Amino acid sequence: MWSLRAWRRRRILARHPVPPAAWAAVRQRLPLLDGLSETEDRLLRERAVLFLHHKHLTALPGVELDRVDRLCLAAQAELPLLHLAELNWYQGFHEIVLYPDDFVSPQRHRDASGVVHEWDGAHSGEAWLQGPVILAWPGVQTSGGWEGYNLVIHELAHKLDMLNGAANGLPPLHRNMRISDWAEAMQGAYDRLNAQLDAHPHGAGAIDAYAAENPAEFFAVTCEYFFSAPDLLAAAFPAVYGQLALFFRQDPLERLRRLQAADPDYRTTP
Repeated sequence: MWSLRAWRRRRILARHPVPPAAWAAVRQRLPLLDGLSETEDRLLRERAVLFLHHKHLTALPGVELDRVDRLCLAAQAELPLLHLAELNWYQGFHEIVLYPDDFVSPQRHRDASGVVHEWDGAHSGEAWLQGPVILAWPGVQTSGGWEGYNLVIHELAHKLDMLNGAANGLPPLHRNMRISDWAEAMQGAYDRLNAQLDAHPHGAGAIDAYAAENPAEFFAVTCEYFFSAPDLLAAAFPAVYGQLALFFRQDPLERLRRLQAADPDYRTTP
């Protein structure tokens, strides 16, 4: 059956072909894409093109983007959606603003006593409800490896979270998932991480301590780890890894283990 949506998709892809050399450069820059199948690689390339067609990248003075830069950002944005149906998961925003460095933005927090605290904080990324995504370009450039850090995935995870409204760590789940299972896994791990940090405030937590800020940041940080340090996340919080695997319908840990089995010297390359 003829589909207007499919026709538009084919038309965009035909008008914006990706030269093989450019995509090879993307794969070289982004080790976390290692081990994708040929089908996954082709689909990711197509979805990266579609992402760049639908989202506007605004580079502020001091940021210079070439084709490979843009494709690298788009590939990381689309990796989490690779096995999800094309249902406009990144709705509600049309622009990604790229700053040349970390930026300062006003922050506001109401504590348990009802007291409102306001301050200016330095950030490398922000995602606004019904607004743009803001990324510091150095953070984007250092994303893409297996180190448990990925600024693009982190901020776009907030956008998935915001599909239900204000970010709270609960994106819209699939029909085969239960909110009770999600809440038990996420809240339990969040509480354990906070307990670890309370007991050892100067020690290293199981994952980045920023995940303990609030449930929304816990979700975003664990999404980073799911794709860029799946072995660490699965070891620290296996139930969280299991819920994210159900949500994203992917198993990056299995992919990483296949890479390591094929090459015992395979490392988490920068």
